[in-house]
Amino acid sequence: MQEHDFIAENSRDWDVFHDDLGALERNATKVDAVGIANRYKKVCHDLSLARHRMYSADLLDRLNQLVINGSQYFRKPARPFWLSVGRFLLYGFPIVVRREWRLFWVSTLAFIIPFAWAMYAVQNDTTWAYALLGSEGMAGAESMYGSDSGLAEWRGEFNSDFAMFGHYIRNNVQIDFQMFAGGLLAGVGTLFFLVFNGVYIGAFAGYVHVAAEPERLYTFVIGHSSLELTGMVIAGMAGLRLGSGILLPGRLRRSESLKRAAKRSLPLIYGGGLMTFLAAFIEGFWSAQDQPADTKYMIGTALWLIMIAYFLFAGRGKERMIDEA
Repeated sequence: MQEHDFIAENSRDWDVFHDDLGALERNATKVDAVGIANRYKKVCHDLSLARHRMYSADLLDRLNQLVINGSQYFRKPARPFWLSVGRFLLYGFPIVVRREWRLFWVSTLAFIIPFAWAMYAVQNDTTWAYALLGSEGMAGAESMYGSDSGLAEWRGEFNSDFAMFGHYIRNNVQIDFQMFAGGLLAGVGTLFFLVFNGVYIGAFAGYVHVAAEPERLYTFVIGHSSLELTGMVIAGMAGLRLGSGILLPGRLRRSESLKRAAKRSLPLIYGGGLMTFLAAFIEGFWSAQDQPADTKYMIGTALWLIMIAYFLFAGRGKERMIDEA
């Protein structure tokens, strides 16, 4: 088709679309949204044809300008950063965790079973404490949670609650990073760190029951345990998802499978990292404060119930919105 015939056949549609844009700019109340969308689609198609047929620069400029002017009304507007963060926290994060429920249970059991075994073993035979904690770990448990608890003195070495907050963040971030990076070993590294932390924490708690005062331990950890332990499990989920990309590539190339698995794991590590950050905040500024035991148990239990309800119910019915994001 010759250029002048092409213009004669389609120019009317281009003029109408130009008038449509003018109406949109004037915020006209009566506009044919479907008609405007169809004409915009046609203008884009005509621009593609004109380029393919190498029509004149003037015609290409005219069509290109129409497409540029129309794009502002049809492209999806960028969502403000803080709105995206709020959307993720309100329902995006719990939806992702629920979708990965199989990984949740694998990660949870990889921590809980060794924890329960180590705690039981140490309480029934203290030789296990030496094998699992070593003399330094045993001495630490006795000094921090014994009848003459040195927890306040140990915290005093850091001079302030803020310094303790920084110490706990470093410790928590290190654990989360180990969980996540361990996924690069086909998930074996992640499972190792889940089991290791379960054994060590269980042995520590079991030894406190034998050689110290367990209430000192529980009143200290109850406030931040829901966020810290669950955040660690979710970081383990992220590592296992990463490992699945290596171990189970399906029909994809292993590099492409790993890339997709990494993308799916990011919401988990973001959310799990935020949880351990908040746990460090509570641990640094509130957990060791001198408060009645009943108050600490009440607040800690409330945090556990809120967290469970959050992951069970937040975002119900909004799964499609996440898929379309």
